[in-house]
Amino acid sequence: MVLAAPVRPWPAAVVVVAEDEETRTVNRVRDALKRIGDVYAGDEQRPLRGYLVAMGTYGGLLSGLFGLGKATGARLPERFELGDTILLALATHKASRLLAMDAIASPLRAPFTRYEGPAGEAEVVESVRGDGLQHAAGELISCPFCLGLWTATGLTAGMVFAPRLTRVVTTMLTSVAVSDTLHIGYDGAKQLLHQVGE
Repeated sequence: MVLAAPVRPWPAAVVVVAEDEETRTVNRVRDALKRIGDVYAGDEQRPLRGYLVAMGTYGGLLSGLFGLGKATGARLPERFELGDTILLALATHKASRLLAMDAIASPLRAPFTRYEGPAGEAEVVESVRGDGLQHAAGELISCPFCLGLWTATGLTAGMVFAPRLTRVVTTMLTSVAVSDTLHIGYDGAKQLLHQVGE
């Protein structure tokens, strides 16, 4: 039986030099990114790393949706009908506002926000709390404008993968948005009549 000679690893000095060079490179990049963040933020604390995580998560979500579509053979529509686009727009508005501002959705936002007070029409005012990723997530989940992109992505993906169910959901959300508008208009008209009557 012939034993093979053991493979000699790189000389220790070469490994140490390579690790030192790698460590210096990582440190230089980290320092440069910190300087960029400090200059950008000025006197404020901005959770840039948290924003990067959110952007990476969104990119991963899109990649996952494309992969799922390819795996299931789902085909993108040639175009969306105007009616579907209107339903998606109104449903995106309502869903993102419900998630970001509605009192009932407070438990979803509680790990990232602090209750400040009522905002009227079943909505609340909350402030973002924490640092880093917690702060970035708080900004995202308590901002209807920020949630709009995520909500529109989910509903649009629904139109590709499950169009019938998504039309039911978007119609329901659109109905609630129109109903809310009518309630606010009705209350406003009552207050106006009350003021005129005085």
